[in-house]
Amino acid sequence: MIAQSASVSDAISAVDFAIVRGIELDLGGYGTLIAKLMEFDQPRMALLLYRRNIAAIGIDSDPDILNSMAICFCKLGKFDDARTHFDKLMSMDCVPSKFVCSAILRDLHAQERFLEAFHYFARLSDAGVNMGFWLCNILIDGLCYKGCLNEAMEMFDIMQNRMHLQLTLHLYKSLFYCLCKRGYVIEAESLFSEMESQGFYIDKVMYTSVMNGYCKDRSMKMAMRVCLKMLKLGFKPDNYTCNTLIHGFVKMGLYDKAWVLYNQMYEWGLQPDVITYHIMISNYCKEGKLDCALTLLNNVSNNLVPSVHTYTVLIAALYKENRLMEVDELYKQMLDNGVVPDHVLSFILMKKCPKGQELQVAYTVLKAVAKNGCGVDPLSLSTSVTQNPSWDLNQAIELLLEKIVKSSTNLVNVAFGIYISALCEAGQTDIAFLCMDKMVSLGCKPLLFTFNSLVKCLCLEGLFEDAKVLIELMEDSGMVPNMKTYLIMVSEYCKRGNLDSSFDVLDQIDARGMKPSVAIYDTIIRCLSREKQILEAEDMFKRMLESGVDPDEVVYMTMINAYTTNGRVIEACQLFEKMIENSIQPGPHSYTALISGLVKTGMTDKGCMYLHRMLGDGLVPNAVLYTSLMNYFLRKGDFEFAFRLVDLMDRNQIEHDLITCITLVSGFGRHFTGRKRWYVVNRGSERARDMLFQLLHQRTHVPRKNNIRVSVDFLEGMKCFALKLMRKVIETQFMPNLYLYNGIIFGFCGAGRMQDAYDHFEMMQREGVRPNQVTFTILINGHIRDGKIDNAIRLFNNMSTDGFPPDRIAYNTLLKGLSQAGRLPDAFSILYRMQKSGFFPNRISYENLLRCLCASCLSNAAFKIFEEMVSHSYFPRPYSLNRLLYVLYKEKNLHEARMVLDMVHERGKPQFSFAADPAVFFDFIAITSLPLHLGFAQQVIAVNGKFPGPTVNATTINSVFVYVCNATTRWKAATDMGSNGVYSYCGFVSQPYEDIVILICDWYTRNYTALRTALDFEKDLRFQIEISLMGRDLIDTTLLFYMMTQSMKEFKSIQLSWEGAVR
Repeated sequence: MIAQSASVSDAISAVDFAIVRGIELDLGGYGTLIAKLMEFDQPRMALLLYRRNIAAIGIDSDPDILNSMAICFCKLGKFDDARTHFDKLMSMDCVPSKFVCSAILRDLHAQERFLEAFHYFARLSDAGVNMGFWLCNILIDGLCYKGCLNEAMEMFDIMQNRMHLQLTLHLYKSLFYCLCKRGYVIEAESLFSEMESQGFYIDKVMYTSVMNGYCKDRSMKMAMRVCLKMLKLGFKPDNYTCNTLIHGFVKMGLYDKAWVLYNQMYEWGLQPDVITYHIMISNYCKEGKLDCALTLLNNVSNNLVPSVHTYTVLIAALYKENRLMEVDELYKQMLDNGVVPDHVLSFILMKKCPKGQELQVAYTVLKAVAKNGCGVDPLSLSTSVTQNPSWDLNQAIELLLEKIVKSSTNLVNVAFGIYISALCEAGQTDIAFLCMDKMVSLGCKPLLFTFNSLVKCLCLEGLFEDAKVLIELMEDSGMVPNMKTYLIMVSEYCKRGNLDSSFDVLDQIDARGMKPSVAIYDTIIRCLSREKQILEAEDMFKRMLESGVDPDEVVYMTMINAYTTNGRVIEACQLFEKMIENSIQPGPHSYTALISGLVKTGMTDKGCMYLHRMLGDGLVPNAVLYTSLMNYFLRKGDFEFAFRLVDLMDRNQIEHDLITCITLVSGFGRHFTGRKRWYVVNRGSERARDMLFQLLHQRTHVPRKNNIRVSVDFLEGMKCFALKLMRKVIETQFMPNLYLYNGIIFGFCGAGRMQDAYDHFEMMQREGVRPNQVTFTILINGHIRDGKIDNAIRLFNNMSTDGFPPDRIAYNTLLKGLSQAGRLPDAFSILYRMQKSGFFPNRISYENLLRCLCASCLSNAAFKIFEEMVSHSYFPRPYSLNRLLYVLYKEKNLHEARMVLDMVHERGKPQFSFAADPAVFFDFIAITSLPLHLGFAQQVIAVNGKFPGPTVNATTINSVFVYVCNATTRWKAATDMGSNGVYSYCGFVSQPYEDIVILICDWYTRNYTALRTALDFEKDLRFQIEISLMGRDLIDTTLLFYMMTQSMKEFKSIQLSWEGAVR
């Protein structure tokens, strides 16, 4: 009756009829009633019935009820409940109705949840359900838009082979552009033949897209092949086509061909546009040809106004070369031309401003945006701010943002992006997120740049999980993370040495069907090189090539640096030649990396060969090469040659950049604070070094004899020269820089000018440069060298209160100073704080602490420090080890001494013995003794309590290892005065007779310490009282007679040992 009802009222009457007669509806009856309600479009009644009579009593629904309720939920817009019922049906091997399937897929598409929609589509396809063509069409569009290439290709295949649908031109184009976007240009071009076979027309934009893909892959021959094919088909090139090819040529450094194509544009009746000039100018800047870029800017046609992107590239290049005055002039010219600044330009200006002035820069840029982009008079805003002096900069910016929101909706995203990035750079993360919420509440969609700024801010604070959540929110809002997003994550992971997480990000990119950018690979390879994992760096470079990512000059340079810093210069040279084979013309930076690496590894002659090639290619040695060479020779202690390079750099009119100044100042600081290095030059290296200088000298006509020569023999003269250099650096108009100030403070501390160091410490803070842990550590070390350990402790304690918690280097520096000053209680207090903070001393700190404890005869504490050293894979040097053993022996801690010796045997066996030779080991402890010999009781040095010492039982083929522990009463005397001197002669004959060992001792009535004192004052020791032979009086002729009787025999070996007080 219910099934045959003609209306809802009839169906209800049938139910009432059954109830009156005591007939209860079963599950089938309820299912029929719900289906009938849905048939008459009564989803609310169906839902109420379902909840009261089925769901409330826990009855398991059958497939018909589930399908009806899925339809019900779809009509009510409750798609989550609909998908739940859909999943239950699929788990029961039942297929939902087409209405349910279409409704769910449409809803997912509307929410841009294309991947979920594809998974539902694939499940339905496997179940034999074919969806409509329109639905397939919009899903492929969505997948291609999101970059889900693999899923789009699979859906393309389902439509062709399972559903047998005729694909449209729109679908082909969607897949084609997705392939091009993801870098699969060969696959994209292969679609042409299939499209033509279907009778579709290939337009000029598609040909140009393929050319663009080949240009990105540096395959200019393939790009020109496609261009010629297009010309043969009768297509006339446009500006987009020409700009694509010009960009490809200049990207490879082929400027001649780019200019040929530039001139060809006029023959085709085309005029270079803003993009054409931008391509040429940006690549000139990339190649370091800034003057050429500026000249080209001035030659731009009067009717063309360069874009903000062109000005951004030029300003960044001017900053790089420290041409600050020209930056201001160019920025003013840009505003005068009516160009509106964008978020990228604002970001560059903020990165180059002093720390703490980011919001001021943002405010200045936003005023220009308001004036040139919205027509808002910034003077009216300035008046409002002036009338409210209590307003801070944030309030002034928010007022400006309100004006921009009201005036131009097109620039709202840019304006908020500028403000949020400034907040991130200023460390005001909470305000940045509040600003983001306000932006969204106004109905504005944040830029990808804005999301990336926030992601970077979180990563810098170590909040990687929060950054991942933000990326998920970004994806939910329809924003696809780009390679910059992933690069931010990888860079921060690599800075922290977290390579595993970097690899996880790389796998995520691969899982999305995307190609990681070459910058991501470069970052990981650089980190692996820094961690000395050269084999892993090689594997990563190979993975990059296998994934189809074409390396650029930067990643080649990184890999060359990795090889040279790890001593593998041959592989570096081979990779350099491979780069040239791959049509990547080496620039000054690539040559610099290889040449400096060869010089650092002692292959200066080969470095000269590449320098000659560099000059032959028309490239000029730049400040980077000079700086690298100066840094190397300063570290080696060859100050004179380093100064000659400084002088040559000046004569060649190569300006000192910031890194050069930091290198020079730091080099002098190391000379004053570290050990004096003596640089010995052999003839071969001197000849190669002169050749290097001569090649660098080719650019100047100044006679070589006038080159600077500075004497490094007198420390005071060096200090004067260094102070003059630092004054010159200070007077140079560099942007205030933390590393430069640290170098200057380091130099003043090394020269003993602590007041000057503190003056610059205060100056850097006045100029907006915030010190870091390195700055404090330099000053602490300066106080230690100055002998003012209390000042060092006071400064160390102030670090945390000033917001700079001490790092491992700061702890080690103070620990070294306290140990050297003999202040053991303070040293152990710092050691406790250090370990509580999660740090442990380095080997030098352990050495200093161990020596201090041994000098104080604290054997138990010294032994504990020794055990802690070994647990951290550190082992004391022989001097410290001998001191420890002496103290342990003196304090009768023989068990601990034995443990130390056992560890020596386990860890300190020499590695030069032959594998086939048996080895024997002996422990000798040298102590003082008073034996009665030749009628005299005399203090001597005995070995293991014996005088003469014990017999070493070994044969000729043995490798003998003897560990000697000096435990004499006077350490220096024991190390400088030996207990015996052994001279041995071994001969081999066909039939050896026997071994003879002869020990001859000189014997004095004075002990060895008195003899040492006499020698120190250059006094004669006079004759010894007696000569002892084998521990007996030489007058005893028994042994002599025996030797004379055997003189005609051939002996296997004769060992003659001389034992006495003085070696």
